[in-house]
Amino acid sequence: MSGDAGDRPDPADLATRVAAMRRSYRSRALHESDLLPDWHSQFRAWLAEAVDSDAFPEPTAMVVATATPDGRPSVRTVLLKGYDERGLVFFTNYDSRKGRQLAANPRLSCVFPWYAMERQVIVDGEVERVGRDESEHYFHSRPHGSQIAASISEQSRVVADRGALEAERDRLAARYPDDATVPLPDFWGGYRIRPSSVEFWQGREDRLHDRLRFRRTDDAADGSWTIERLAP
Repeated sequence: MSGDAGDRPDPADLATRVAAMRRSYRSRALHESDLLPDWHSQFRAWLAEAVDSDAFPEPTAMVVATATPDGRPSVRTVLLKGYDERGLVFFTNYDSRKGRQLAANPRLSCVFPWYAMERQVIVDGEVERVGRDESEHYFHSRPHGSQIAASISEQSRVVADRGALEAERDRLAARYPDDATVPLPDFWGGYRIRPSSVEFWQGREDRLHDRLRFRRTDDAADGSWTIERLAP
């Protein structure tokens, strides 16, 4: 008989196996002498390795944590869509949960979980909206269906069922067929993370990991950065 207790995993056995799972990180090291002169050059180098690797279905995925003014955190995964010396850019619905939290508390922390390379990059910083021209350029570079979906989704709000979403999508798709321009919604656009710190984490054997952090020196007249090694 299918579905009986004999077919189900033993929760106690699974808990034991989870507690015992370990992996030794020994593929490479990260020394101060390995670092490029600034955080964005170092980030670009590591990102290029992740993008060129076959190990990541979404190498630009970053886990973004925001919080309300009273400290209630929330987290989700978004995709990196731009970067330069000013910061990192992603796009979303400004009325979403993260958008509302960023409006009230424009700071976030994010991590690029490049586990297959035994690496992470952790970024902390303040957030600002990108210009509408930049948002419009990216919006219209997306597939037509993604533009439609972004336009009808009241992101993070409760919906009656999937059918309601699909009906609204079909309504707007009929108004804007494939050869029509979908207007950029006022509630949709980009954010730029202006880093205050960028940590490059490299897994090492015996959990004695390498953690090198670029930290903005706010009290420096030239807005310079310092490099620090953190205990694992």
